[in-house]
Amino acid sequence: MNRQAFVVIAEFQVKPGKMPAFLDVARDDAKHSVADEPGCRQFDVICAEGSDDTVVFYEVYDSRADFDLHLETSHLARFRDAFPPLIVEERPVRFSTRHYP
Repeated sequence: MNRQAFVVIAEFQVKPGKMPAFLDVARDDAKHSVADEPGCRQFDVICAEGSDDTVVFYEVYDSRADFDLHLETSHLARFRDAFPPLIVEERPVRFSTRHYP
């Protein structure tokens, strides 16, 4: 069984006082990604310990093609519309291949 997966790591620095709103829109994107996209295996929204302004997305897709389909979804469009006024910075997205598990 091939367990390789396409991994996306996105990181955001959230403006002071905007974390609850940012997490609401992030959860919506994550929830619909896992529920509505057959190629999305995992979508974690992570708040770094010791940092009150950093949120990391850890997303796992069956393939790059499945991630490309994610880019066309309505839930991602909602997130893209909502998040810019909530953040200081969107850091460069990192792409990787997971080999285990």
